[in-house]
Amino acid sequence: MPWEDVTVAAVRSPQLELAYEVVDVFAAAAFAGNPLAVVLDAAGLSTARCQALALEFHLSETTFVTAVGDGGYTVRIFTPDTELPFAGHPSVGTAHTLVRLGLLPAGTVQQHCGVGVVPVEVSDTGARLTGGPVQLRPGPDPAALAAALGLAADDVTGRPAHLVGCGIEFAQLEVHPAALDRAVPDRRALAALLPDVQGGVSLLARGPGTEHTVRVFAGGLGWEEDPATGSAALGTGVWLAAEGLVADGTTGYRLHQGAAVRRPSVLEGTVTVEAGRAVSATVAGDVHPVARGTIAVPA
Repeated sequence: MPWEDVTVAAVRSPQLELAYEVVDVFAAAAFAGNPLAVVLDAAGLSTARCQALALEFHLSETTFVTAVGDGGYTVRIFTPDTELPFAGHPSVGTAHTLVRLGLLPAGTVQQHCGVGVVPVEVSDTGARLTGGPVQLRPGPDPAALAAALGLAADDVTGRPAHLVGCGIEFAQLEVHPAALDRAVPDRRALAALLPDVQGGVSLLARGPGTEHTVRVFAGGLGWEEDPATGSAALGTGVWLAAEGLVADGTTGYRLHQGAAVRRPSVLEGTVTVEAGRAVSATVAGDVHPVARGTIAVPA
């Protein structure tokens, strides 16, 4: 049978198809930042089917919108390997997509996900996510974590590698700027050091003022590098507060990420500190639509 006939037969088959959009999140322009697939009208999908579709898209995350209305929406978030209760770039990208498509009004929308309800403020160009409750606890030995990333003990600054987050935890390790490009993850070592950490590890090289550079290796991606990680950026604010590097009140910071995987990204964070402790954090960035279509649901 000719190739054209096979294609036509497949298109005409009585198979459920769902609309999707692909957007680039935390990107200064299209084809940068972190790509996200947003699957619409996904209420009837099982976990197994969501996981199969996420593997087919094979992006760092795919979201499945299961309900929209009353100023908010319900969403499930999957990497190619697992479901996450919360993630930053999927939250920013999904909220902006639903507003851009006219399914929700602009302004603050409520996202219902695995960690509960989180607000996302949507603008014409992007969105700002407010993280959930602040998480802060001791992390692994910095030298051991550095070794699991192919770095030497003298590559780290000596500050603790706290486990931090606002919905999902990351180990935050500060390194000297010259060491950042040399990091290579040892997947087995990282899994052994961070067995109950859903997020991964964020390497931070502080720059002048509030401009910093990060690389994030995500556990949900098999410790592969993520181009832009909003949930880790929230945790960076918590870490800065824990180390006394920001004052009481609300402080902004900008994170540059993704250059190592040719997906330059910019994440605009804020952390609010009271009596020396972080009480909340936000992260914002631009969103650029790049593709749309339909995808067949696997049998």
